[in-house]
Amino acid sequence: MKLSKSFIPTLKEVPSEAVIPSHILMIRAGLVRQLSAGIYSWLPIGYIVLRKIMDIIREEMNAIGGQEFHFPGLNPKEIWEQTGRVEAFGDILFQVKNRDYVLAPTHEEIVAYHAKGSIVSYKDMPQIWYQIQTKFRNEPRPRSGVIHGRQFIMKDAYTLDKDFAGLDVGYALHDKAYRAIFNRCGLKYFVVGASSGAMGGSKSEEFMVKSDAGEDTVAYCSSCNYAANSEVAQSVTETAKHHDESKSVYEIFTPNVKSIDELCAFLNIHEHETAKSRVYMHEDKPVLVLMLGNDEVNETKLGSVLGGNVRPCHPDELKEISGADAGSIGPIGFKGRIIADNLLKNANNMFSGANKNDYHIGGIDLTRDVSACEYFDLRSAESGEKCIRCGSTLEVFKAIELGHIFKLGTKYSEALGVMYLDEQGKEKPVVMGSYGIGVERILACFIEQNYDERGLIWKEPLQPFDVHLIGLNMKNELISKTSEKLYHDLQADGYEVLFDDRSDVSAGFKFNDADLLGMPIQIIVGEKNLKDGNIELKNRRTGEKRIVKLDSILDELQKPI
Repeated sequence: MKLSKSFIPTLKEVPSEAVIPSHILMIRAGLVRQLSAGIYSWLPIGYIVLRKIMDIIREEMNAIGGQEFHFPGLNPKEIWEQTGRVEAFGDILFQVKNRDYVLAPTHEEIVAYHAKGSIVSYKDMPQIWYQIQTKFRNEPRPRSGVIHGRQFIMKDAYTLDKDFAGLDVGYALHDKAYRAIFNRCGLKYFVVGASSGAMGGSKSEEFMVKSDAGEDTVAYCSSCNYAANSEVAQSVTETAKHHDESKSVYEIFTPNVKSIDELCAFLNIHEHETAKSRVYMHEDKPVLVLMLGNDEVNETKLGSVLGGNVRPCHPDELKEISGADAGSIGPIGFKGRIIADNLLKNANNMFSGANKNDYHIGGIDLTRDVSACEYFDLRSAESGEKCIRCGSTLEVFKAIELGHIFKLGTKYSEALGVMYLDEQGKEKPVVMGSYGIGVERILACFIEQNYDERGLIWKEPLQPFDVHLIGLNMKNELISKTSEKLYHDLQADGYEVLFDDRSDVSAGFKFNDADLLGMPIQIIVGEKNLKDGNIELKNRRTGEKRIVKLDSILDELQKPI
């Protein structure tokens, strides 16, 4: 590809809308341009890389027996209503104006629709279906470039099996394929246990890359490689104390005390002597959630415990439900279900709200005074706490999700009537799995791990071109002819070449563009070296340079630089 005839609009300045390195560099190097918030056009050089990623994905999916489909992005809404996911996705689901159709964020429903009536016998399975398709999610705050957009490219795959043993096999095959894909793409990644969320199912895992640009929070132990999304992560930390003698419950006047920190300062107590109250509405009924000290409720864990529709109680509802405003609510006398985090089990002599403004209660024995209380893991793990597996110290950090694999089970087949006849002629629901990869996220994460202050640093097999050929002064006839011949010779030898043949820009401009675009090898044809029959090779990653004979360039490219 010749730069003089190509659309690669590089920029010197950092674009104002970009914050993270991958977003900045994808715009500066001319890989993408934003059309609207969360919507990007892929320009030629960026799309070259995307195609290479998609080819790798296809090769590895085909290797495990996958069959490629192309399902429509526009889906009848009624199919999604049958599985309850119009409500589950909520405002994130794009619905077209006449309300009869939705733009698909994923395709479980459509797979089940096509399987119904076609997969009729146990002999028709197992099946692995996949596609590489554009998806849509109405993200309220699209950010981080292509990492968190409203329109994106996903590889989504689906397994169809006669039983859960078959699902286990298909799940393991996808785990293997995903590791091969991310390894081939040169990514440093890790795997975490995760919540299935709106997807449903019995088990899921995420493939993730550590990054400050991540939308997920992960707990990780470097000693035993325990890793889990904060939605499901557990840790070992200090529990509330159980004293030998329980005090009687007593009321305390606490004017203008609303927070745990204010209560501890007012009473001169430790936060682990307090139980913080949060009220949620579950299917229109109040639920009081007790947390130890300043621990916050992990709402994903809470949703998994309660099921159905869960939301925080509105301020105007609190007074009617409990008799007090936020900061003065507690378990004694609360009319409704009460659940607590596991750290509060057997706790006594605790302080909490009195369900009366400006008052708290001391001496609470949860076993004695809140006997109907139920206990669950409801908190988020934090850095510095102990690993639940090996006891070493956990690190909690941000990460980007590359891929997600789910054991769906029979959720969709039962909702949509996807049944088959087993060996005994008995009708059973098809067992499904779902497996997604963010194609554009692979590219963004590669950049997050491969750049420097000058620009991108590509490596095999994702580099757009193998070689960046730079003719320093194309108005010089010798340089022009030599560069043109070298361009054709390299292509004939199988190299993908980006040729900077522009005659209207300076050498400095060409060098800056070459470093910004980041091809692994730069070949520089300049007047000074060419007089002696030489050209210059530069390794973009290391910056190392070497002067070599022009007529030996093909041999020199085989050597490490």
